[in-house]
Amino acid sequence: MINKFLIRKTGGALLLTALVFLVSLSAEAQLNRYLIRFRDKQNNAHTISNPSTFLSAKSMARRARYQIPFEETDLPITARYLDSIRSVPNVIILNASKWLNQVCIRTTDANALARINAMPFVLGGATAIAPRSSNIFQPIPDRFPVDDPNVPDWVDRPADVQNNVYDYGLALPQIRMHQGDFLHNWGFRGAAMHVGVTDAGFFKYLDLVTFDSIRRKNQIRETWDFVTNDANVNEDHPHGTNCFSTMSANLPGNFVGTAPESQYYLYRTEDAATEYPVEEHFWAVAAERADSLGLDVLSVSLGYTTFSRSQFDYTQAQMDGNTSMIARAADLASRKGMLVVVAAGNDGNASWRTIATPADADSVLTVGAVNSSGIAAGFSSYGPSADGQIKPDVAAVGQGAVVANTVNGQASYNNGTSFAAPIIAGLATCLWEAFPEVSNMALINAIRRSSNRFATPNDRVGYGIPDMKKAFVDLQQRTAIRSIQLNATCSTLVQAQVKMSAGMQLLVERKLPTQSGFQLRTSFNPTGAFVSQSFSWADDLAAIPEGTAIQYRLRMVIGADTTYTLDSVAINFIQSCQITQERIVVAPNPVGDQFQVIVVRTQPARAAIAVYAANGQEVYRSSEAQAQTLHTVAIPSAAWARGVYQVVVWLDGKRVYTKAIVR
Repeated sequence: MINKFLIRKTGGALLLTALVFLVSLSAEAQLNRYLIRFRDKQNNAHTISNPSTFLSAKSMARRARYQIPFEETDLPITARYLDSIRSVPNVIILNASKWLNQVCIRTTDANALARINAMPFVLGGATAIAPRSSNIFQPIPDRFPVDDPNVPDWVDRPADVQNNVYDYGLALPQIRMHQGDFLHNWGFRGAAMHVGVTDAGFFKYLDLVTFDSIRRKNQIRETWDFVTNDANVNEDHPHGTNCFSTMSANLPGNFVGTAPESQYYLYRTEDAATEYPVEEHFWAVAAERADSLGLDVLSVSLGYTTFSRSQFDYTQAQMDGNTSMIARAADLASRKGMLVVVAAGNDGNASWRTIATPADADSVLTVGAVNSSGIAAGFSSYGPSADGQIKPDVAAVGQGAVVANTVNGQASYNNGTSFAAPIIAGLATCLWEAFPEVSNMALINAIRRSSNRFATPNDRVGYGIPDMKKAFVDLQQRTAIRSIQLNATCSTLVQAQVKMSAGMQLLVERKLPTQSGFQLRTSFNPTGAFVSQSFSWADDLAAIPEGTAIQYRLRMVIGADTTYTLDSVAINFIQSCQITQERIVVAPNPVGDQFQVIVVRTQPARAAIAVYAANGQEVYRSSEAQAQTLHTVAIPSAAWARGVYQVVVWLDGKRVYTKAIVR
């Protein structure tokens, strides 16, 4: 069944169900759609060594970024195999999956099937998987949870007490539950990220005011109906519209989604009128399209357990992440580097009870449903998967979730893990925008670690409700490079490379045994966008007695939002500061946004420092100063162009040192 859709049960809906049922009887009289699997990909015109012939530059860049190798599943199906199938009379190829090495065909000709089955490259013969699509809109079966009668369609929106960049309207609770506003306020709103949404249709997305902003900004980059093989998804089922709106809506004061600036791809893979395994094949083909274009995230509010004909039904033991077509395809999508976010299913109160597929796939982020108070929704499907994985992974608002009303586009309420999944998919997209250098699985692990039940997961909400601020801090810490160590110049050299932006601070603090707390020694205040920033500073220890235990810590300040310890080190200062050897040190080299020149002398001297570009232009000069036995000058270099520079030092008016550095 379609393990995610919701309806309001009305007399009209029940009447339409009856009418469609009568029509569907004749449509389902014969199974005439088949899967043809191939043994191999021999004699292929494409090669793994030249992926540019079958993948976009963006897709290849993602593989390079995460060091993902190209493999046979990436290769298109061997062309002559397809030509041979196509040449058989009375056979129509609907679409092909290169990952699963199979095609879906339509035919009612038994002789044609016999001819195909006899082909030496066909594996196991044709498998009937569905009748011809009726392509008739059908309400959803009664087994799924209906709208919560305790949640009105229209309520006064909650007050936004924080100074947020967006006025979220009714969506405020489902975003603030995860501190999604923290990401948006720091500029991470999904821009430049590409998100695919797979569903049963996106009814009226071209008309509803919900999507005015993304339509005006051309953020809907592609649409395709893999059921009927055309580009129109505007006249199909409204379920996808509801799901899509939780990410992309931008109606200030009414309804704002979790990734309102992302680029979107709307793919119909689900035939809502009936339920057959062919829809799993369609999903695999859509995921391959997403991969070939280099999409980052797939939001999947689909789930499969039982079908319109019981011969295709799964057992609960088969919800093991390895059995169903769609679970295998979802794991392949993850293996190609995409983040796949999947709804757990709505069977918590039904006889099936547990998660559907592909929520069972081991490399996807499976999302269960809670209400706005964080209590698990009764309908949310239980874990674990049949092979014992913790499922769902996390949870978000799915009971009383704010979605677009498909009549007028305004904010309204609905229930289902279908809506919890895209809420998380949008927030994960924004988090990944901040840290694109981490892999999809590293991102999933950060989201799990940020959740409120990470230490005590259960079978209702998994690791719990994610906190995007905690996940952000986690990834900022894990991607930072830092070093605090004694220097030969009787100082402590503190170096760090951290992703920061304007409004953030890096503090260097020190505590001596005679001090009750840490004392600020210096701070780094970057400018510009959120990028990796380099910092280097030397702490002069000349006045510190030998044998002193010194404690250092690096503190990260993220505006008024949070402060945390990035690193802490204890140093036992046992060396003598008596200078016996004169020297000049430039560190680090290559330099980042700042570097230091350290002058070590046995006797004081007047010191001056200058830096010259390769063309001889002076880019920095210090005033002449009286240098004691240890003289340290911090030189800012963030504004300099990349290249080679010369550092020159004068002592008592005499040029004594020249050093080449690389910026």
